[in-house]
Parts: sequence; structure tokens; C-alpha cells
Amino acid sequence: MAVSLKGKSFLAISDFSREELEEILAQGEKLKLEHLAGKDEPLLKGKSIGVIFEKPSTRTRISFAVGIFQLGAQALVLNSSNMQLKRGETVADTARVLSRYLHAIVARVYAHKTLEELRDYGSVPVINALSDYTHPCQIMGDLLTIKEKKNKLEGLKLAYLGDGNNVCHSLMFGGTKFGMHVAVATPEGYEPDKKVIELSEKFAKESGGSLLVTHDPFEAVKDADVVYTDVWASMGEEAEHDKRVKVMQPYQLNDELISKSKKDSIVMHCLPAHRGEEITDSVIDGPHSVVWDQAENRLHIQKAILSLFV
Repeated sequence: MAVSLKGKSFLAISDFSREELEEILAQGEKLKLEHLAGKDEPLLKGKSIGVIFEKPSTRTRISFAVGIFQLGAQALVLNSSNMQLKRGETVADTARVLSRYLHAIVARVYAHKTLEELRDYGSVPVINALSDYTHPCQIMGDLLTIKEKKNKLEGLKLAYLGDGNNVCHSLMFGGTKFGMHVAVATPEGYEPDKKVIELSEKFAKESGGSLLVTHDPFEAVKDADVVYTDVWASMGEEAEHDKRVKVMQPYQLNDELISKSKKDSIVMHCLPAHRGEEITDSVIDGPHSVVWDQAENRLHIQKAILSLFV
């Protein structure tokens, strides 16, 4: 390996160099080819990995459990409501105890601080399976998908439309790390975190990429190679759903908006999709869509992350 990631935690793309991120993508490509050839290697044979969920999950839960199995390890899928966390045990104490049993912890949490506490008080790698701040495994899988479809990352224009949420944050980090031209369009009041904007601008300057944050969806999607969206109301924001749908309607990925992107652009969605809201049936099921390949690549990139970090 060009770089060593063993023993480190993976909480945010912003924590890693471009070289380290390229190592993850290369490992993802390698493990995917091996899997398609029926030659999965038990790289984590004999290891036990705890997978903790504070939030519901379909793709993340299944892809991590299957990936851990394919790597020869055992997955202990834990719901936080069935752990002592629910009864008042601190995250720090939980981290200390789990570190005595497990070789790594994968966690999908409400607050990013929970991941930081698991990392700081435990002694095994912690992998972010989603927090309110970032969703790095998702976006590493997305970058793998873009690279497969476009044969490169650097120089491509990536447009994100909708809510400036955790997925948006990780796309900004990942895109600018790899020299992409990232354009984010959100309604007023739904912009990405200012700290994320500042960091992404720094990464863009270092990589030769660029960052645009705008309220104009047509400006963002103009001549884009990749067009990306996510649900308008994330988990925990259901009470705001009706308000958000009204405010974000101009940012819906529909045929008119996609027509402003490049003719060979690809459309991405991290799923689950609320069809008829952030994306229309004609777009998600249309010729530009790569969302199912994108979903599959979560499996391969998460296996890559686990095999490199654990």
C-alpha cells in the first residue's frame, strides 16, 4: 500500500489526504473485481465488528453486514435501544468496554459528537456509517461510481441540489479533495455549514478544483457532468417535511433541469428516494440515472474501508 491506514478511524473525508482517499478507491476497485469474479478474500478472518444503529437503515445495515461477512469477519449488528446506552451508560464507557471485545466499531448516529467520543475513549477504529455532520462511506462509494462512469474525477463538474445536509457536506469534501468543480444549490436558510464551506474552499485551492454555493439551481446544474440530490427532510426532520417540500420545489431533479446539464451527465441519489419530491420518476428511472450502481458500490467501498482501517 502507498499509505497505511491501519488502526485509524474514518469519521470524515476531510480528515484524509488525497493520497489516502485514492488508496481507498483503489482498494474498492480491487475488491469489487474480486467479488465479481467470485474470489472474495477473507482479509478480516477471525475478527468481530460491532455495527451500532441509532437510526433506521436499509442500505447501510445490509451492505455493512454483507461486506463484513464477505471479508471473513463476524458482524454484531446492535440497535442502540437494546444497549446500556439506552439506560444511561455514557458513550465513553461503552467505547471502553466494546474495545475489549471488538476489532472495530461501525456506527450510524444522530450526533457526530457520539462518533468522536467512541473514537476518543475507545481503542479500536470507528467507522462513520452516517452522522448529522457527514456521510463519508456513502460519498466514497459515489466517487467510485463517478470514476467508473467517467474514467476520472479531476476536472469534472459535480452539481448538488437540495438541502445542505450531511451528504452535501461529504460531497463537498470529496469533490474538492479530488479537484472537481463542485456547485451546490440550496434555498436560502438551507446552505451547508460555514465550516464545511471554508474547508472545501481550502481543499479546492490545493487540488485545482472549485466550489460554488448558490441559490440558483440552473446555475449549479449548467454543463454539469454529475447531478446529485438527496431527500429534502432527513431523519429527525419529519416535522418540517411540508415546509421543506414547498421551499425546495424549484430544486427538484426533473427533465427540464437535467436538460441543462451535459448530454452525457449522470444522475445520482443516495437513497431512499421520495419520488415526486426531490426527483421525478422520469429522471431516477431514466437514461442518466446510475443510482443502482451507486447503491451497489456502497458494499465494495465499505469493504475497502474496513480492510484498510481494521
